[in-house]
Amino acid sequence: MEHRIVVLGAGYTGALAAGRLAKRLHHEDVAITLVNPEPDFVERVRLHQIAAGQDLRPRPFDEMFAGTGVEVKVAKVTAVDVDRKAVTVAAVNGPGREGPEELEYDTLVYALGSGWNDGGVAGTAEHADEISSRPGALRLRDRLAALDAGRPVVVVGGGLTGLEAATEIAEARPDLDVALAAHGALGDWLSEKGRAHLRKVVDGLGITVHEHTAVNGVEADRVTTADGRTIPAAVTVWTTGFAVHPIAGATTLEVADQGRIVVDSTMRSVSHPDVYAVGDAAMAIGPGDKPLRMSCASGVPMAWQAADTIAARLTGTKVPHVSIHYSQQCISLGRKEGLIQFVTADDRAVDRALTGRLAARYKELICKGAAWGVANPTLGMPSRRRRVVRQETGSRARTQATA
Repeated sequence: MEHRIVVLGAGYTGALAAGRLAKRLHHEDVAITLVNPEPDFVERVRLHQIAAGQDLRPRPFDEMFAGTGVEVKVAKVTAVDVDRKAVTVAAVNGPGREGPEELEYDTLVYALGSGWNDGGVAGTAEHADEISSRPGALRLRDRLAALDAGRPVVVVGGGLTGLEAATEIAEARPDLDVALAAHGALGDWLSEKGRAHLRKVVDGLGITVHEHTAVNGVEADRVTTADGRTIPAAVTVWTTGFAVHPIAGATTLEVADQGRIVVDSTMRSVSHPDVYAVGDAAMAIGPGDKPLRMSCASGVPMAWQAADTIAARLTGTKVPHVSIHYSQQCISLGRKEGLIQFVTADDRAVDRALTGRLAARYKELICKGAAWGVANPTLGMPSRRRRVVRQETGSRARTQATA
């Protein structure tokens, strides 16, 4: 009997995990199914570019996983029953099948990631735009394209996503009045050199920065702040954080406060040993006993760890351990400027930072490398396919899935 591996979500982490598993295990021993609501890979770290009017090369999953043994199912996950070991999915714009479909699994890789978080702020859901998804980025793109010169755009949130969105929009549309509302000081987590360069770029692009500003309301033409001010906004872009997919919280999996699945150092659920979680969906502890932050920088090594662990446990070999730590934060500030802030292993800024055009090219190489790794999931890695160890359990031959 084939060992059934179901991977939920084909972002950076899910797609990498599926491809790495296909490289590690003999195809006749396993059935790997990758479930995703879109037929193409979404470069989430570039969604601010889409919003600013740029076009990205499509990366269809059927081409990426052709000949790998991975079955790609374009569908939306509607429920997960970790006690019955079954996933319910609904076809997305697919002909033929009606009603939900149930996928049974022996091992589940949960990589549904995160999405927009409006923070419960009044008017945000009705009036603000988001760039945490491709549909959201495309809607924002259309709204920005329809704006006349001089119209105000407010980006709420001074983190990495907010900085990239504000600078990208301001560079692409210098005729707009772009503002950034940050809860703290501009780039207050960066080094002195990083903050100075960020300020220089923001000022050069003509972005108005509202520091120490908490936004507590969004209307069609303005945002309101906690101290009673109003900031004009023909378009409001909300980038204050992410919320994880709610499905895990509706299961019997042990989850943390945000709904992230609690995992051990191998990305295995602490409550259900046949479930692994990676990326934004997982609560994993990194250097300094701090939770890994939601990011591609965390998700990629988490995917490697989960895939290699599953393969090792199925084949009866030693479980490897990937070193998950941070070395840098890469921030694009438009197409011509960038900032590479070097950090400690537990993500605290150090004095060193790379700035300017060289940093922009560096960030571009990082983005291209991440996309290449997903688009070529079984390339660039030595082939070490091993046979699955089988154990007879009753009338059904089951694959060994314990360390």
